[in-house]
Amino acid sequence: MPFRIGLGYDIHRLVVGRKLVLAGETISYPRGLLGHSDGDVVLHALCDALLGACAMGDIGMLYPDTAPETSGMDSLVMLREVMEKVSSGYRLVNADINCICEKPKLSAFRDRMVANIARACMIDASRISVKFRTHEGLGDIGSGDAIAAQAVVLLEDARPQGVA
Repeated sequence: MPFRIGLGYDIHRLVVGRKLVLAGETISYPRGLLGHSDGDVVLHALCDALLGACAMGDIGMLYPDTAPETSGMDSLVMLREVMEKVSSGYRLVNADINCICEKPKLSAFRDRMVANIARACMIDASRISVKFRTHEGLGDIGSGDAIAAQAVVLLEDARPQGVA
């Protein structure tokens, strides 16, 4: 198969006492995402999409939330390491990401988020899409108590023809 598609999803609660990091950008906000690492749901969803497309499991397998060495880990480091694994056999064609939250408003950060992701994935920024959605006031996301992200990726087989 010349192409593979991956889908990723992540959600974390917002809590006082944590920095808010999304797509590698630290955003000034009174609460941040609760997580073992930096809690970056955008990059976690993207990592899961990449790993899923290659049938390589998920980030919980590579970066368990019980491992002391992953405590507070920068998710851009995770993404770079996942890309190293993926790029041994596949090339990222494009990624499309939804970040779902009521607040804060994130449109002003889009270009920097796209640039962070493109740099970590070693591809042109024109191949990365980051979009923002609200949850229309519904559930934990809608009440402003959580942020979620969805990511879909398209990978192209980069192995020489005839190699399975």
